[in-house]
Order: sequence, then C-alpha cells, then structure tokens
Amino acid sequence: MFSVVRDPRMSILGLKKKQPKTFKVKVITMDAEVEFSCEVKWKGKDLFDLVCRTIGLRETWFFGLRYTVKDTYAWLKMEKRVLDQEVPKEFPITFHFLAKFFPEKVEEELVQEITQHLFFLQVKKQILDEEIFCSPEAAVLLASYAIQAKYGDYDPNFHKPGFLAQDELMPKRVLMQYQMTPDMWEEKITAWYAEHRGIARDEAEMDYLKIAQDLDMYGVSYFSITQNKRDTELLLGVDAQGLHIYNPNNKLNPNKSFPWSGIRNISYSEKEFTIKPLDKKKEVFKFYSSQLRVNKLMERQILSREKQMREEAERAKEDMERRLFQLQDEARLANEALLRSEETADLLAEKAQIAEEEAKLLAHKAAEAEQERQRLEVTALKTKEEKRLIEQKMREAEQLTVKLVEQSERRLKEADHLKQDLNEAKDAERRAKQKLLEITKTTYPIMAAYSSPPLTLEGGGDLNLDAGPCRTDFKDSDMKRLSMEIERERLEYMEKSKNLQEQLKELKSEIESLKLEEQQQSSLFAPRNDPRLYFEPPYVPHSNRNSAYLAQMAYSEEV
Repeated sequence: MFSVVRDPRMSILGLKKKQPKTFKVKVITMDAEVEFSCEVKWKGKDLFDLVCRTIGLRETWFFGLRYTVKDTYAWLKMEKRVLDQEVPKEFPITFHFLAKFFPEKVEEELVQEITQHLFFLQVKKQILDEEIFCSPEAAVLLASYAIQAKYGDYDPNFHKPGFLAQDELMPKRVLMQYQMTPDMWEEKITAWYAEHRGIARDEAEMDYLKIAQDLDMYGVSYFSITQNKRDTELLLGVDAQGLHIYNPNNKLNPNKSFPWSGIRNISYSEKEFTIKPLDKKKEVFKFYSSQLRVNKLMERQILSREKQMREEAERAKEDMERRLFQLQDEARLANEALLRSEETADLLAEKAQIAEEEAKLLAHKAAEAEQERQRLEVTALKTKEEKRLIEQKMREAEQLTVKLVEQSERRLKEADHLKQDLNEAKDAERRAKQKLLEITKTTYPIMAAYSSPPLTLEGGGDLNLDAGPCRTDFKDSDMKRLSMEIERERLEYMEKSKNLQEQLKELKSEIESLKLEEQQQSSLFAPRNDPRLYFEPPYVPHSNRNSAYLAQMAYSEEV
C-alpha cells in the first residue's frame, strides 16, 4: 500500500489571503488626538458618530471629518463606506475633526460648552494663521480674552512681566506691521486682561467668538475659480450668508454676493458652475474651475451648505410647528381658564351679592339683637332692682313678723291678765253680792223697827251705812261697761285681721306675678334648671305660722 504525503506548503499556497476586518484611524480635534479601531464595513457616519460620542458632542451638525489628499482637502462623506472614499492609504488614516459650518450668531446657536470651546480654538487658530483678517486693535482685545480663558483673573503678584512670552497671541502680520517689542505688546494685552476680572472661562471664550463673528473673513471657505475661459482668476467664498466672488488680492470686500435666500438654483457641469438668482431679471452668473477635485469639493461644500440650510430650515420649521402646537395648547388652556374664570367671576359675583344681602340681613339682625340685648339688660336691671326691693320687703316682713310675734305674745299676756282681772272682779262681785245679801238679811229687822227707809244707792241698790268694811268696789254697770269694751276691742281686732288678710292676699299675688316675670326674664340668661331662677320666700316654721300670719296681716296694714 502506498500512502500519500501532502506537503503543508501546498496547503498554505492553496488558501486565499485573509482580509483584515478592522482598520485604524486617528482623529485630531482642536485639543486632543484619539485613535479608533473601525470595522471595514463602516460608513463615514459610523466613524463620525463614534467621535461625537467620545468627546460628548451633541451639536453635531456644525462639524465634519476632513482629510488631505494630493495637496487638497476633502470632507468625509457620511453615506459612503470610509475605505471606498479617496482617503489616504496609510494606516492609521488621519482625520481632522473641524467645524464645517459657522453660525451667524454664536451666542444664540451654540448651546453646549464643548461646542463653544471647539469653535473658540478653531477660530483663534484661523486668526493666528491669518486665514481670518483681524485689525491690530481687535487682535489685542481678542488676545486679552484668550489669556483670561487660559489663566483666569489677573494677579500682579503671580503674573509677572514676561509671563506671556511663550504664548502665541497675535498674528505675525500685526506684529510686523508695528515696530513694537514683545514686552510692549504684552503690556497692552495685560492692560485689557486686567479689566476682565471675574469673567469665567466659558464667558471669556464666548466674548472672543462674539468679536470674531463680526470679522469680514469669519466662516468663509475660499476656492479658486475663473469667470471665463480666458482664465480671469477669482475666488469663490462660501459662508453662512451665501456665495461671494472676490479678487485674489482682496478677500475682505466681495465683488458680488449671492445670499442663500436669493439663489434659485446652482448647477454643475464638468468644469462649469452656474448660479441662477431667484429674481429672473438678474443676470445668471457662470464660473469655471480647472481642477476637477476642487470642483467636486466646491460642489460638495455648496451642496452640504444647502443641505445644512435645509436641515436648519426643517429644524426651524419643526420648532415653529412644535411652538405653534404649544401655543395652541396654551391658547386652548388659556381660553378654558378664561371661561372658567368668567364662570368663577359670575359665581363669585352672585355669591358676593348673596353675601352682601346676608351681611345686610345679619347687620339688621345684629341691630335687632343689640336692641333686644339692651332691652333685656334694662329688664334685667329692673328685675334685679325689683328682686332687691322684694328681698328688702321680705327682710322688713321678717323683722315685722318678729315684732308682731312679740306684740302678739304681749297682747296674749295682757288678755290673760284681763281675763284674770275679770275673773277676780266677778269673784269679788259675787262675794260682795253674797255679803250684801247676808248683811241685808241681818239688818232688815232692825231697820224695820225704826221704820226708816233704807239708803238707796245710785244704781238702785240698798246699802247700810254701818257696813263700812264690807263696802263693794264694783257695780253691774261697771261690769257691763268692761265687758262691752272687751267685746269692742275683739271686734276691732277681728276687723283688722280681716283687712290684713285681704292685703296679704294681694301682696302674695303680686309676689307670684313678679316671680313669674323674673323666671321668664332669667330664662334668657341661664338654663331652665338653674335653681337661681326661682325665688322662694323665707321659710316660716310650723310652730310660728300663727305669728307669721299675724305678722303678714300687720305688714299689710302698714302698707
């Protein structure tokens, strides 16, 4: 058997050489250099987005990636693969991340601090490289803002003379224009620099850009052209305002200008460019470029500018539409709020009217309540005074009761004495009569013997003159008179008792009416169960009721 031995070199030669999947690029910004490893299939937009994400840039529409090829520069196209464009074939491929379009008003259009800083560095470099013309006075002022952004506030103890020797601050053309030493330039710049105390770095950079944006060559890209085939050399300037035609020796003052708003169309055919104004009465401007690469660059620059303007117009339109919708919503909300306010105003007016009427009613009720309060106060004062008078009368009645009790007891004692005297008088009368009868019986025979009539008393009785010790002190007429006097006093006493009882009833009814009125008045100031509302006459014990009765009768008689 034979075995086949394969040569490994034959296997290696039979395989195709593998293509690399990535390539290296170097991106140079105005203040840094960054290297990336890119995939072969990446387009220009993939690389551009990676750079923007790396440096933290969001305002991407101002910038682009520029590369150099055959003594000219070109901008990396976003829609094509990186390796399919005319980029340098050396690795890593070098790109410059630069501002491609310049805003007309930096303070309004530049929002991010990183965007502002990149613009500041690029414009400053263009001024120092004399790509942007700057007068000596403006150059000194711009240099002072650049120093403020770099070093901060001026400190004479720290910033000694010569501290700006290593800084490039002025264009060489300006330095050569005047016969001044570096120390003299530093003194002028420092004088302005000292005036910027308190300005932060971002503010100083913005002040720098606000001055630079007013310079004539700010944001202008120049291309060499000819107006006719006789090779009359001119310069085409492209900036944010439009297209400008310059003489090669004067980049400040254009011969012709075509604002973007006045251009109807720009056409390109091989080496010929045609600018058609919006006003059809104006002349169509044609120019030529001998270099095809420059033509393509100009075409891309012009188209890019038109694309940027369209994008800006679309963004402005979107902002306006968004603002319009916002304003419509605000107007709708304001209208609804207005309607609610009107309804609320009407409701408040109605409530105010009701409140006013209620206030008037309450004021009227308050006046009535005040009058009622005053009346009740007067009534309370009257009731209080009447109560005081009643209490005073009751105290006087009590005193009179005690007095009448004493008088009653004295009268009872006198009556007892009178009864005792009456009984004694009756007993004496009886004894006198008895004794008189006895004497009469004893002396009658003797008197008869003498035939002399007996002595007659004035009252018709007979009396013996010899009966001296048995003489009577009372007669029937005296007894009758005494009895009649006692009876008369008893009748008078009964009559007075009757009158006193009637007056006592009247006083009792008056007291009851006063008590009832006091209870009605007191119910307005105290609860119904308040015991202070009820006036009770002073308590008279049962044993002294007769005396109290007599006292009330006597009091009524005195009243």
